[in-house]
Amino acid sequence: MTAANKKSKKADASRELRLVKEAKIEDLIGDGAGTRLEASGVLYRDGAFLVVCDNLTSFIRISSELSPKAPENGVLTPKGQKSKGSSKETKSAKETEGYEDLTHDELRDHYFTLSEAVPVKPKGFRARVQEYDAKLRPTGSSFLDFTLTDANKGMEGLEWVERSGTGYLLGLCEGNRCAGGKEGQRPGGGRIQVFRHGGKQWDHKATIRLPASLPFEDYSSVSVRDDGRIAVLSQASSALWVGRLSTKKWQVDEGTVYRLPTDSKGRTVYGNPEGVSWVSADHVVIVSDRAKKGAASERFRAKDQSIHLFLIPGAV
Repeated sequence: MTAANKKSKKADASRELRLVKEAKIEDLIGDGAGTRLEASGVLYRDGAFLVVCDNLTSFIRISSELSPKAPENGVLTPKGQKSKGSSKETKSAKETEGYEDLTHDELRDHYFTLSEAVPVKPKGFRARVQEYDAKLRPTGSSFLDFTLTDANKGMEGLEWVERSGTGYLLGLCEGNRCAGGKEGQRPGGGRIQVFRHGGKQWDHKATIRLPASLPFEDYSSVSVRDDGRIAVLSQASSALWVGRLSTKKWQVDEGTVYRLPTDSKGRTVYGNPEGVSWVSADHVVIVSDRAKKGAASERFRAKDQSIHLFLIPGAV
């Protein structure tokens, strides 16, 4: 190996997230939420992780210690709402009752969850946001004013950002250029849509364009720290992009891409990362969805339906 190759390999290794701790979600909470846990979003708050699944309407709370004996662990069903989900191997759109992501408004102590794509008249789809108070009681729901053309490539990530006393929701499109099909898989078109509540809906205010150099094939979650740093997760690329969001404009810098750890042969093992949340200045928590059936997904099963704590090397 040449000196140049050694240097390149060392650089690649420095841009790999370092696993601190991980666990299967079912091992932490038991079977209170069933055995099918399609984890899709996570939020770190007050020393615990709040997790949503795209096949459940309940919330899962897990101690940040990831200990199965922690008293914080459990399943939370919003008041006045029945826990819905599906344990079937395949689900129709009507049977998918869960959420893609969640976020929190610190000022009002309200939570928001995201439904990826809901059919609207006369045609197309829109993402829907459900709002909850501090005790997780539903207070209403509204659509995001942004038309989606593909039911399976809608909004995947949700984040709350406060600016000059005004709150905004950031909606991360799953596909590049907010499209489905091959166009959505073509890297270089990552988009985050910005919304402000307008009464009956969340009005579209701006678009954040992720770096054109970003090699991601899709986007699954977004998280923003108070200091303006932003993290965007990709399931298909098994990687995390970390950049900085301008405090004055809806713009980001080039940032840095960190891959999730691979096996000894350099192969992807984290094949289903769906949700991300900042835990500290140099740590993030990620949750993984359920691996699909098939030979290509077999090596992903050890990490699926799990929660993972990672260190971002050199982040501070």
